[in-house]
Amino acid sequence: MNHSELESLYLKYNRRKYVHPDPLECIYAYENVSDREVAAFVAAALAYGNVRQILKSVNAALAIMGPSPRSYLMDAERDEIFSDFSGFVHRFAKGPHMAAVLVGLKGVISEYGSLQDAFVSGVSDGESTYVPALAGFAEKIRIQSPQDPGHLIPYPEKKSACKRLWLFLRWMVRCDDVDPGGWEKLSCSKLVVPLDTHMYRACCGLGFTGRRQADMKTALEITAGFAGMVPDDPVRYDFVLTRPGIRGEWN
Repeated sequence: MNHSELESLYLKYNRRKYVHPDPLECIYAYENVSDREVAAFVAAALAYGNVRQILKSVNAALAIMGPSPRSYLMDAERDEIFSDFSGFVHRFAKGPHMAAVLVGLKGVISEYGSLQDAFVSGVSDGESTYVPALAGFAEKIRIQSPQDPGHLIPYPEKKSACKRLWLFLRWMVRCDDVDPGGWEKLSCSKLVVPLDTHMYRACCGLGFTGRRQADMKTALEITAGFAGMVPDDPVRYDFVLTRPGIRGEWN
């Protein structure tokens, strides 16, 4: 599939009517960016496993937080957050894991003013991608968390592809008919493909990688391939290439 074919695919399928089922749909209601960034982080953190269960868990978590996730975080005490999420479960993640993430986000927002400004504080002009900044951002949240958030916050420095963190960034940095955006201080050109099973399979078929592991190195290799086509937006085709697998439409 060449660039023009990928672009045709984008123009045809990069529409909100093709989003369901996807945790991304859970954040469209948040018009305020300060609420959207919190909701998006929660949705991305839970984006593993069966997509129907993901939607159920994300909606349950956001329901607890009410109409303004940021206000919930900033107004609630730590013990209150742990109490509110005591019965929460999403596969391997239990209530204390989710609460630890939220308290971590609360601490980061308290220190930097927003999640976006916390991320921007770790960005270096000399870096070709946001990999180093992402590692620093994840560490900021872990430092503020009162206990281990478990796998809800991965470690970019441990060679994981960190699909969920890159998905979060795609949602917040890009802005088109599918990705709502809001983080205007960051560039799409430094994003990395959120590499999951669906994207890995699609990119192997397209010849973007021959590597056998869907790790960070593979994600960077695939991103470089797309950057050769669209240098200012290398994750442009992530949504349309993963739709068939997520929607159960593989041939």
